[in-house]
Amino acid sequence: MPHPRLDEPTGDLTLRTLAMPGDANAAGDIFGGWVMAQMDLACGIRAAERANGRVVTAAVKEMNFVAPVKIGDTLCVYTSVAKVGRTSMTLHVEAWAQRYLKPGNRQLVTQADVVMVALDGEGRPTAIPA
Repeated sequence: MPHPRLDEPTGDLTLRTLAMPGDANAAGDIFGGWVMAQMDLACGIRAAERANGRVVTAAVKEMNFVAPVKIGDTLCVYTSVAKVGRTSMTLHVEAWAQRYLKPGNRQLVTQADVVMVALDGEGRPTAIPA
């Protein structure tokens, strides 16, 4: 599903966190895996709210990094529920960097579509409420 706008985030702000030195390589770029983990956390929050319970990540569709996150940037993760099936849902997630000491200067870092599955108390897929 295409999401062509690169000037404004799509969805609701679900998670904000500060990129710290421990999350970076020697050049000061934040590890892509750290960014992906924040995106997964945000999707888990949003999906659990929609499913009214436990969810797990089933798939992450294509993800390309178009800009780096640097130490001191605030990573802002936006999510939107794109599709709801019987036991799974697809969320669109975007990560944006609010640049350190540059108010109003934010940049899209990456985006993806993530499939989350609702689980019951036994860990089996369960129906998502209407």
